[in-house]
Amino acid sequence: MTDQQTTVPQESTAPPSAVDLNAILQEANVFEVLDQLDRELIGLAPVKRRIREIASFLVVSKARAAMGIEAETPSLHMCFTGNPGTGKTTVAMRMADILLRLGYVRKGHVVSVTRDDLVGQYIGHTAPKTKEILKKAMGGVLFIDEAYYLYRPENERDYGQEAIEILLQVMENNRDDLVVILAGYKDRMNTFFKSNPGMSSRIAHHIDFPDYTDEELLLIADKMLGHMHYSFDPPARQAMAEYIALRKNQPHFANARSIRNALDRARLRQANRVFEMASRPGHLASKEELSLISAQDLLASRVFKGGL
Repeated sequence: MTDQQTTVPQESTAPPSAVDLNAILQEANVFEVLDQLDRELIGLAPVKRRIREIASFLVVSKARAAMGIEAETPSLHMCFTGNPGTGKTTVAMRMADILLRLGYVRKGHVVSVTRDDLVGQYIGHTAPKTKEILKKAMGGVLFIDEAYYLYRPENERDYGQEAIEILLQVMENNRDDLVVILAGYKDRMNTFFKSNPGMSSRIAHHIDFPDYTDEELLLIADKMLGHMHYSFDPPARQAMAEYIALRKNQPHFANARSIRNALDRARLRQANRVFEMASRPGHLASKEELSLISAQDLLASRVFKGGL
């Protein structure tokens, strides 16, 4: 008699015939990041729409992979263009979070650099500097601000081209472990890409950040003060609106960044004003006095006198 062999049925490893995209979003908590972006940034509707589109693309790409549809790792390198203070760094951090949650990067950190962090000042200095930065950024996002300064054709002894060549190689060979975001003024970035077609061909997503309107900047001022536990009195809020209208037409305006600088100076004037009041015999500073920005704290700015 021979023993009969028992065949054990093997579990099927065939990919699923359908995937719940909403389940992927929920599991990764992507909605949480998108909602956070809405809370953090006033306005910027076109930017937020593009981020949602990219998130949708990433979810669909992940679903395709789960169903066994062969495809290359999507290129996720990006270019953020716009004036200073329009939220590019904040959006880069939220983008890194989305990439981490969906499994497109391992760590989800952001390494922010400029030309000085990548380009050396003598022969043999640039390659190690650039490679060290890339090593730090692996598994996350490398954010290069004012990226066009990497290329200086007017200087024959400039080493920026060496940094670009190293970046190009890593962007192609390690795109499953690193996302590079180039940022800067739109016109200068366009010139940069025309001079560096290899870099242009590796950028899959271009997002333009518009300037804030006067109304949005005033809301940003309200929000910033709230985070600092200050508030405007009604005349001060009107003075802030007037400040914004004047400051926007002066040189070196940097959107939300300029608003923060103005509020810092207003808080300094408020502190001096409150201190002078508190130095009077018997005067006790109230919570309201310590937290309220008045019109005089803003109207003392040189902006109202035609200066900065």
